[in-house]
Amino acid sequence: MSGDQYQQQDPQEQYRGPDEQTGGQQSAPGTTREMPDEPDHGEESYQGSGRLTGKRAVITGGDSGIGRAVAIAFAREGADVLIAYLPEEEDDARRTAELVEKAGRKAVTVPGDIRDEAHCAEIISRAVSELGGLDILVNNAAYQMSQPGGITDITTEQFDRVLKTNLYAMFWLSKAAVPHLRPGSTIINTASIQGYQPSPDLLDYATTKAGIIAFTKGLGEGLADKGIRVNAVAPGPVWTPLIPATMPAEKVESFGKDVPLGRAGQPAELAPAYVFFASQESSYITGEVLGVTGGKPLA
Repeated sequence: MSGDQYQQQDPQEQYRGPDEQTGGQQSAPGTTREMPDEPDHGEESYQGSGRLTGKRAVITGGDSGIGRAVAIAFAREGADVLIAYLPEEEDDARRTAELVEKAGRKAVTVPGDIRDEAHCAEIISRAVSELGGLDILVNNAAYQMSQPGGITDITTEQFDRVLKTNLYAMFWLSKAAVPHLRPGSTIINTASIQGYQPSPDLLDYATTKAGIIAFTKGLGEGLADKGIRVNAVAPGPVWTPLIPATMPAEKVESFGKDVPLGRAGQPAELAPAYVFFASQESSYITGEVLGVTGGKPLA
């Protein structure tokens, strides 16, 4: 991060409040350019220090939001990056790839739907062939759709989409990646505070995030003897395209106000947690979940 970011700041005032991040409703999965207030992904602030030099990373959902912030941070720390994303997110993915390349690293873009097991295998295969190997897998892509009526409003189609995107894909990608990961490699999953404090209108999404937490802990123990670490980051409310694309306007207006710091987080504030888990700085940590929630307790 930049020198300015290291200076002491009031975390409540560091970014504008969610009351200014309203409107701009769009269809899922949402794009950055259509957001009423574009998030900060660290484009101007993140400065690397070589912590991931020579590493090769796959980031699902790497086109926008947390995924873009992680791609920028990884590249500026010295890693080459494969970005996996939905075809309709092509413009966002191209922008992320440009930022990776501007940092002097290689960017590979792979469009497709991770609800397909064969596509998940192809993502890993492309990383190995085009990046020369794989050291870091970030299972970040996710889908949610708020249903104010709770379980009676969640269709089987939606339930299937959420589970396939959030859980099945993580399983398929991790299974395909493990044979290529050497000792010292890492898998980083994106969980959520929803896995601990589920909202009724996000019941299916929260269920998958609780599953991700269990998967992280179990896989972390299961791969320890191979020298592969598995951890997760659990965000609280973070301002990404998924929010105005999957929540009603009144929810967007109050998004993030219920945390102690009083605002939604920005993707740039999440990226350092992923860098920490990807680097040797966290070499004695596996099976852990790190909350980045604006002060709201995970449990």
